Amino acid sequence: MCKYMRIQGREDSYITKYPKGIFSLCWNLIRDKVMTEEEEQLFISIDNWFKEELPEPEPCKNHEAVITFFKCGTADHMVDKLKPAITLLDQYNKPYDVVYTNFVGTIVYEDDWQIAVKVENGKMV
Repeated sequence: MCKYMRIQGREDSYITKYPKGIFSLCWNLIRDKVMTEEEEQLFISIDNWFKEELPEPEPCKNHEAVITFFKCGTADHMVDKLKPAITLLDQYNKPYDVVYTNFVGTIVYEDDWQIAVKVENGKMV
């Protein structure tokens, strides 16, 4: 069993040079005016739920070069909450990968549901 899980795209973040996470992918669809208004509202409601229910890691707030992973087992209900966002990625042919791993770099933040990992030049360190 793997400890960590991440849903990530196949295009790199300008901050981390690492593949963008699911939230960035969906916000990009909104920015590019791809989604309908109803779909935008659906994703925004998901994003708001996460902001209310999950602590935002300090390194993320500070726009540091980090990526986040869910902890397998403790965050399963959060991954379920993301299913409509995953459906939007599928609907708009936005490629993504679901990555499971035990091997992450330097953990700079951790809570009960997630970790944040330091990234340099597109690689976990």
